[in-house]
Amino acid sequence: MLATYLQVLVSGLAIGGVYALIALSFSITFTTTKTLNFAQGEFIGVGAFLGVTVLYLVSGEGSFAALAPAAAGGARYPLAAAVVGAVLGALGILLFLAAIRPFAGKPGMSWVMSTIGFGIILQSLGLAVWGPAPVNMPSPFGDDVMRLAGAGVRPQEILVLAVAVVLMTALDLLMRRTRLGKAMRAVAHNPQVAALMGINVAAVMLGAFALSSALAGVGGLLVAPIASASLFMGMGIALKAFSGAIMGGLDNPRGCIFGGFALGLLEAGVALWEAQWREIVIFLLIILVLAIRPNGLFGARALDKV
Repeated sequence: MLATYLQVLVSGLAIGGVYALIALSFSITFTTTKTLNFAQGEFIGVGAFLGVTVLYLVSGEGSFAALAPAAAGGARYPLAAAVVGAVLGALGILLFLAAIRPFAGKPGMSWVMSTIGFGIILQSLGLAVWGPAPVNMPSPFGDDVMRLAGAGVRPQEILVLAVAVVLMTALDLLMRRTRLGKAMRAVAHNPQVAALMGINVAAVMLGAFALSSALAGVGGLLVAPIASASLFMGMGIALKAFSGAIMGGLDNPRGCIFGGFALGLLEAGVALWEAQWREIVIFLLIILVLAIRPNGLFGARALDKV
């Protein structure tokens, strides 16, 4: 029984790490520009397929639909992560310029439909390039199950958790300890005052969308060896990550991280009991939390600082 609970804990933390990473990406754009990227799910799917493409081109081992286990070995997986982050970051900039900036300062929420439309275009292009079939991506540490106190744990789950924690810690330090982070927080607080202080508001907003989109792409690459890479895989992940961000407090990055991990653990725990009840329990909990604290557990009005 202890082994089962340990396995649930590790699996929950691993998927929770992905949710937390994507939830943080939502928070970055919201706190900086007061907008969201509703194409984040498509960015996750494209990031996964782009990673498969890089591994295939660099290694040449196996076929695109079935990469050899050694294809992700050595420095190839980190290289794929770097390429995915760079390309998806550039797509994030394109998204901001094409789907967000034209509607900035105008009444209504036209940017919602424009980001959804951008995601549909991106997914359609992906289908034209890669097709609809899911693709298996090997883990850089193999797929053999590790035994920890009797619990079976996949190496990729440990890698996902470790990378997610490192990235989130680095971003937290960036936001709180560097001049760039202070500039982003100033723009989030008041763009007009930030501009008067000499901060390039447009550049900061571009950087926020680039960073947010890069995180989504890397998240897709991390989860692909656990759940096969698919252009449709990102919708469920992005929806749950957004739910975690809402529950934790969309305007509080640390709250978003907490919400993502909490949902991952809850999902793994409920799946142990009754798998088909996962989504029902998760979203009932979110509704309950928002009924009590509309701004989330750690939102600005619930708690100024974590």
